[in-house]
Amino acid sequence: MFKILLQHPIHTLEGKELLPAGVDLTEDVAREVIASNSSPRVKSMSLMQFGTVKKDLSQFFAGPPYCTIFNIHEGGGDILEESSDVLKIMGQVDLPVPVLEALAYFREYDFHTYRHMLMIFALSTLMARILVPDHQNRIDHAAAGPSHDLGKICVPLDILMKQDPLCREERNILFQHSLAGYVLLCYYTKDMKSFSAKVARDHHERRDGSGYMRGVKLDDPMVEIVAVSDVYDALISPRPYRPVSYDNRTALEEMTAMAQRGQISWEVVQALVSLNRKSRTGFGLQDISLEKRGTPPQDNNYGKTATGPPECND
Repeated sequence: MFKILLQHPIHTLEGKELLPAGVDLTEDVAREVIASNSSPRVKSMSLMQFGTVKKDLSQFFAGPPYCTIFNIHEGGGDILEESSDVLKIMGQVDLPVPVLEALAYFREYDFHTYRHMLMIFALSTLMARILVPDHQNRIDHAAAGPSHDLGKICVPLDILMKQDPLCREERNILFQHSLAGYVLLCYYTKDMKSFSAKVARDHHERRDGSGYMRGVKLDDPMVEIVAVSDVYDALISPRPYRPVSYDNRTALEEMTAMAQRGQISWEVVQALVSLNRKSRTGFGLQDISLEKRGTPPQDNNYGKTATGPPECND
């Protein structure tokens, strides 16, 4: 059971309000949201066959470090040779049409988020091949990746695209995207126990309880795969709030530092490191260097809070 106050409303992409600000989100409230959806079970479609998803993924795979991670040879991009079984799993993923429509929305208005959602889908599916033995669980896991940031449809685009530090109010709106994603997926799937809804809610939680929004200790290894993929891709990818991305070595050192602090597990970090090595030795055999030689990018505004008008400083 959980209970957390919503400081901002949660709405669909079409603007239908599911929950107003000031409501305590609980499992009972989630059930009421599900009950409010009187439509037949929402239609689902293949993610890989939707729009330009497959073509876009091929382009995203082509650049470093993902060309190494997915074993793409120079000039390739359509076939994941060593990871062909990953492509098969990805091809079996169907998503609710509203989730696909959200992807199309981000592709048009916030390409950073669109790319990120697809790369978390691909990377977490690949990592699940290493860490999750059951095939059906891998499919369930893959389906959660592209919907983990669905709640960002409730965040104004000027906040998502802002280059300067966010003020406190803007940061609160952004942070609530995890709860918004949970509510939206409960509503669309009519299943508050769905793995996708759980991932949307908990992908910013950490093993030591230092995450958000609930500040609970993350103890689900499958959710943690998405959480680690989420942080890693955010570091190595372009973002509005910094002039350049982290280089891959520095990003992996940041992940190692998180494991040292007890925020994420060493097992998932080992899997990530193994994918970054061309030798492809078993992930359990990876020696992870604790030496820090990377340099984080300068002028990185992530995590900084701006001063501003009173409503931003309360």
